[in-house]
Amino acid sequence: MNPTLYSELFLPGLLGGIGGLTRGVIGLLKALSLRRRILWGYYLITVSVAIIIGVFTGLIFNFDWRLSLLAGYAGTDIIEGIYKSFATQKVYVGATSSVSKSTSTKK
Repeated sequence: MNPTLYSELFLPGLLGGIGGLTRGVIGLLKALSLRRRILWGYYLITVSVAIIIGVFTGLIFNFDWRLSLLAGYAGTDIIEGIYKSFATQKVYVGATSSVSKSTSTKK
């Protein structure tokens, strides 16, 4: 393997994936403690996105291993939060206009 390719792509991706795996393990432990159903496909997608985030972070910031690791952990959490904000139904609370009922009786 080319040393430049290894140090600029593979290693940041691996560290991003480790960050994503760490976040995923914490999520799995949380789901198990709350007795929730575990979605394995969702877990694999999260780790895959963490690898991609780690690679891009390593490329953009000239590869600092700590940044790639953190980006893998925090980046997927941010993306998941954005996804959940669009996936749930929004409830808007606005000013309600009170309708006065006129009680007029005609005889």
